Amino acid sequence: MIQNNNRSKVINVFVVFIVMLILYFIVGLFTVINQQFQIPLQTAMLLHDGNITNALVTMLNFSWFLAYPLSEGFGTRWLEKYGYRKTSFLALLILVVGLAIYEAAVLFHIYTPVQVSIVGNEISLGFFIFLIGSFVIGMSATVLQVVLNLYLAVCQIGNTTALQRQMIGGTSNSIGMAIAPLVISYLIFRGTPLHDITTKQFILPLLILILLMLIVAIFVSKIQMPTIDNIRQAPGETLEKSVWSFRHFKLGVWGIFFYVGIEVAVGANVNMYASELGGSFAVNATHMAALYWGLLLLGRFLGSFIKRVSSEKQLVVASIGAIVLLVLAMLAANPWILTGVGFFHSVMWPAIFTLATDKLGKYTTKASGVLTMGVIGGGIIPFLQGIFADLMGGNWYWTWVLVIAGEVYILYYGLKGYRLRN
Repeated sequence: MIQNNNRSKVINVFVVFIVMLILYFIVGLFTVINQQFQIPLQTAMLLHDGNITNALVTMLNFSWFLAYPLSEGFGTRWLEKYGYRKTSFLALLILVVGLAIYEAAVLFHIYTPVQVSIVGNEISLGFFIFLIGSFVIGMSATVLQVVLNLYLAVCQIGNTTALQRQMIGGTSNSIGMAIAPLVISYLIFRGTPLHDITTKQFILPLLILILLMLIVAIFVSKIQMPTIDNIRQAPGETLEKSVWSFRHFKLGVWGIFFYVGIEVAVGANVNMYASELGGSFAVNATHMAALYWGLLLLGRFLGSFIKRVSSEKQLVVASIGAIVLLVLAMLAANPWILTGVGFFHSVMWPAIFTLATDKLGKYTTKASGVLTMGVIGGGIIPFLQGIFADLMGGNWYWTWVLVIAGEVYILYYGLKGYRLRN
């Protein structure tokens, strides 16, 4: 319990911490729900025989990650100006707007069949409105992560360390990601195979999601959250230098870029590699992706109990472990080995974030927002891996070298890049 001097109310920090974990869960849930909408959207709105159908539907994921570098600026300004509670509330309202755009896109596709011709393909305008909704919800996720990452890094909860709190938050996020496919299949589309979805089946589930998120937003607006000193500039104060002048922070942004990029690359493309290999690998392709995310969740859960191992040591061990498994997977041409990388990836986000914001003082708030820009790697690196595969004649084997290169950078950051310099 702490005292809020401005409102003379006692604030239960543990309750606020639980609320933050719920928000982390929501970010993870909608991140994967958005990705899982690709097949239903392809079935409901795009031509099955179009020559750019697959390229178009992957834009759903890209538009989401594009929001991160474009949104962190005002997310950070809101956090500095309004604090945790109001910024979280505004982010949830943006999420509601994004879901409403999804709904408008579906209704537009059904009742106003306007089409745009692209390279000989007639594409529903409703599809492009849906992409705008994905971008807007990505904006919401960006602002929420600015709040959540900073809160877990600096707000003391019992005897926990900053890394422990980040791991706990990551576990909640991963739970949302892990159950999202089940939410899509059994709650939103009620058991209908994703390849058989019709546009009208989006209408009621999206309306329910809008109402649920409105309820969560109203609840968050009523929660009292503590003011944390010495992590942001005072009103009217001018920062003496740019946050980019801190070397360990600047290298940490690249660490986040490579981490999110390789995390998504393995999780999204291990099934592509398995399908290419054929045989039993192809049959179990979807199971490999599920196992990868499951092991990442397990790693974050176990990591939340670790207190005595420093962030840099965890990062070094994790990156070496990931590199070893990637090399073994290539030598054995066995994608099952790639799933184990998820366990080692589990520690990387909280470790990099904790090291990159260490001892930044009043620059911490701004740094938290800027770090979120690195998430764009999740849209770029998997896309580059796909291009690499096309250049190799559809062969995914050598594309894992790109992922290994990202792991090597993270290893460097854990060995030397995190160190503070005057």
